Amino acid sequence: MFPFFDPTFVLLIPAIILSLYAQAKVQGAFTKYSRVSSTTGLTGAAVARQLLREAGIYDVEVEMIPGHLTDHYDPRHKKLRLSSQVYHSSSLAALGIAAHETGHAIQHDVGYFPLALRNNLAPIAQFGSNLAFPLLFLGLILGAAGLARFGVMAFVAVVLFQLITLPVEFNASNRAIALLEGGGYLTRQEVGPARSVLSAAALTYVAAALTAVLTLLRLFILSGMLRRDE
Repeated sequence: MFPFFDPTFVLLIPAIILSLYAQAKVQGAFTKYSRVSSTTGLTGAAVARQLLREAGIYDVEVEMIPGHLTDHYDPRHKKLRLSSQVYHSSSLAALGIAAHETGHAIQHDVGYFPLALRNNLAPIAQFGSNLAFPLLFLGLILGAAGLARFGVMAFVAVVLFQLITLPVEFNASNRAIALLEGGGYLTRQEVGPARSVLSAAALTYVAAALTAVLTLLRLFILSGMLRRDE
């Protein structure tokens, strides 16, 4: 029978702690610097549109979406979607996030390989995420080691996706700071706060990658328990 409260869960504790810390850092940095307006007075939406034009990208639409920190770039529909706190705001936090998402649009436009790889891996990772635990649970309940191992291998795609996400996000943030500073959208004194917001956001991706790696290790251990019982 599957051990719902198995001791391998302790492996996830470091990742849980880091995830909570990262979320607190993001919220803290965003709240702090969303109250500090940039000297240009440009909104996140305006900066995103100008940066896209400067990069020679004219087929990406900037639009507002509901939610808190739901900002993202959709490569399939070529839409740069900004939350209302970023779209309408001229704060340092808003400009940093808008430029970061613009960085993803530029990655897409120039054919940045890690982004292309992540986009291609995304559906496989989603499929693996949906299958991994059900297959492992069934394998453990039915005593089918092969089924459990297949569930573990399905989760490998999730780990690869999270690891590939790291350079994609770091590169987008580096592009964002370079674009904002080089284009005169931020003064030298304003660059630090914008970088702090993006660094805090990057930590959430590190936490997600660590969670995926430790979860895979946990699944390997659980499937190994089944093999020893055979």
